[in-house]
Amino acid sequence: MTDLFAPLELRKSVIAPNRIWLAPLTNTQSHPDGSLSDAELRFLAMRADGGFGMVETCAAYVSQDGKAWPGELGVHDDAMLPGLKRLAARIHEGGALLSAQLFHGGLRANAEVSQREVWSASAYDADGLRCRAATEADIEGVIEAFASAARRCAEAGFDAVELHGAHGYLLSQFLSTVFNRRQDRWGGALENRWRLLQETVRAVRRAAPSLVLAVRLSPEDAGQAKGLDLDESLEVARMLTSEGVDILHLSLWKAALNTRKRPEQHATPLFRHAVGPGVRIVVAGEVRTREEAEAQLARGADAVAVGRAAIANHDWPRRVQRGDALQEPPLSPSALNAEGLSDVFVNYMRNWRGFVTDQPT
Repeated sequence: MTDLFAPLELRKSVIAPNRIWLAPLTNTQSHPDGSLSDAELRFLAMRADGGFGMVETCAAYVSQDGKAWPGELGVHDDAMLPGLKRLAARIHEGGALLSAQLFHGGLRANAEVSQREVWSASAYDADGLRCRAATEADIEGVIEAFASAARRCAEAGFDAVELHGAHGYLLSQFLSTVFNRRQDRWGGALENRWRLLQETVRAVRRAAPSLVLAVRLSPEDAGQAKGLDLDESLEVARMLTSEGVDILHLSLWKAALNTRKRPEQHATPLFRHAVGPGVRIVVAGEVRTREEAEAQLARGADAVAVGRAAIANHDWPRRVQRGDALQEPPLSPSALNAEGLSDVFVNYMRNWRGFVTDQPT
């Protein structure tokens, strides 16, 4: 089995020092205009210093109408470049590679935050969510927005970008049979529903050819990701391989579990078979211990993305390599502050059941 701490070549001459990624984590710490804050820089820098081979930003919005929550990081405007350059330099100083997760909320964008009209593949009005159907101009504009965001990341010195095609956000909404009921070239058969992702991949590759290109997918329905079929997702993975994508990031929620559609089979080997040996596979989903991480490598993953455990342990890679004990929630605000979380981030984490306690820890 591949060693968790062995280097990983992502593309020629782009090598991660190990197989451990910081998962993209919403933290609401950016400034109101989307620019990088000192608090967000500190949180990410501590993870680079703590031994993560790849540090991913939180979901970063590519256009104002895609912004989904207050304090979200922006890659939507050239005014963000000073902060992005500062981030890249600091993460590299810590010894890690840096990737931006490029994001548009679509139906799940927040009009109160963005001050823009919400749109998605089709009109929708249910579950407390409402939006209009996308026009051709909306679709063409968002493809260009993803490409421009990737260009900014390349200019800032990032190593990679990841298209957020998971969790029921815009790219996932177009793939969905629930959220995409269009009858034109952007809807209907899978070859049409996947067209937005395909055209976005191509535009990003043209705009930033030097960057490693990743795509994150939800393989089947989970949470806000609806209308996704495992076999269709496997076909999307095959098509992404044909488009030259370097990395497939599987968001499994609970990586230890097998798929719903095929309870006797785990997603990682299925997607490994679909994409072949040339595409790197990163797996996320409640990976908390070294043993759980190594189990994913044994199934065919090339790397694991650590989220919850990385919030509680800024130096998770170093701790597991030494065999040291890991901090486990619930943790006090002061303990989380010591792990690099600002008070704003700590308050956000109160939304995660059992993560924050006001008792000393």
